[in-house]
Formats: sequence, C-alpha cells, structure tokens
Amino acid sequence: MSPSTERPTAAPAPAIHPRSVRARDAVLAAAAELLAEGGVTAATVDAISARSGVSKMTIYKHWPSRTAVAAEAFGRRMAAAVPLPDTGDAVADLREQVRRVSAFYAGGTGQVFRQLLAACATDPEAAPYFRTYFLEARREAIALLWDRLVAEGKARAGVNVETATDLLFGPLIFRLMSGHAPLDEEQADAISLAALEGLLGPDR
Repeated sequence: MSPSTERPTAAPAPAIHPRSVRARDAVLAAAAELLAEGGVTAATVDAISARSGVSKMTIYKHWPSRTAVAAEAFGRRMAAAVPLPDTGDAVADLREQVRRVSAFYAGGTGQVFRQLLAACATDPEAAPYFRTYFLEARREAIALLWDRLVAEGKARAGVNVETATDLLFGPLIFRLMSGHAPLDEEQADAISLAALEGLLGPDR
C-alpha cells in the first residue's frame, strides 16, 4: 500500500480555534446524548445537527462520517467510566478491573460499544476515532495496572503489556460480540485466572 493510500491509525488533532472548539463540543455533547437515548442508529448527522445547532456542513468538516462523530463522543464520555482499583495488590486489582470491564460491557452502555465496534469495522475512516478516543485511553489505564505488577516482580518476563491486555480483556469483547457466553463476575474471574496463571499445567 502506497503512502498516499495508507489508512490513518489515529484521529486527526481537533481544531483549536474557539469557534471550532465550541462547535465540536456542541456536536459531541449532542452525539453522546443521542447514543445514550437510542444507540448508534439514533446518532445520525441530521439528528446531531438538529440537537447541537451545528450545520451538517460543519460536522462533515471536522469528521468524515457519523460513525466517527459517535466514536469520539462515546470515547470522551466513557473514558473514565471504569475507574481503576487501587488496593495495593496488583494481581487483585487486575482481576477486579476485568470484573468491572465485564460489567460495563454487560450493561446498556456495552451495547452501544458493540454497535460502534461493528460500525467501525465497516467504516475505516471512523476506526481511528474509536481507537484514539476509546481504546487508547482504556489500554493506557490497563498499562498502569500492569506496571504495578511489574514493579512488584509478579509479571512473567517477556510478556509485554499489549499482550497481557489482549489476553485479559479480549475475551470480554469476543463474548460481547458473539453472545456465546455470559459477561458476569464468575466468568470474568475464570478469564482473569486463566490469563494470569496460564492454561498449561505443571507437567507441560
């Protein structure tokens, strides 16, 4: 793929002109409200424009699609929705965070997340907004917990935080998308136990 056709991996930086900032804030607030009320299908550009008072032309000036607007609005609103535990025990904190994220996905907000994830899979221009404003903040938070584990000397050498995050939290997203198994505390504990202690027995 040539440089001119490469897809962006991060959303472009927002404008800093005061009028643009006010317009963006109004659009994102309206989009977040619509997502909470009716999910991704409710957050159309027409609806966002009507509620925010910002023209559709201006909306498309700042975002490539309605899914991109929804992804940024959702990410900004939910970035702090699952606070990190801090009990002083890094292993216990990671297990508790898996429980909290599982509960987040199991609720109504999790269904909006599922819709956005599916929408971004078919909208490559929106995917960077989802990664930048939702996933990156989440993964940075998990990195803090992993760093505590490393500092306590409990992390296995050679396992980096990206791999650990995928092993601990990837199964939750798969369950949310597929619906093949529940997202409850018992299952969350089973996932974190398997990820943290390994799948193979002592005779491996």
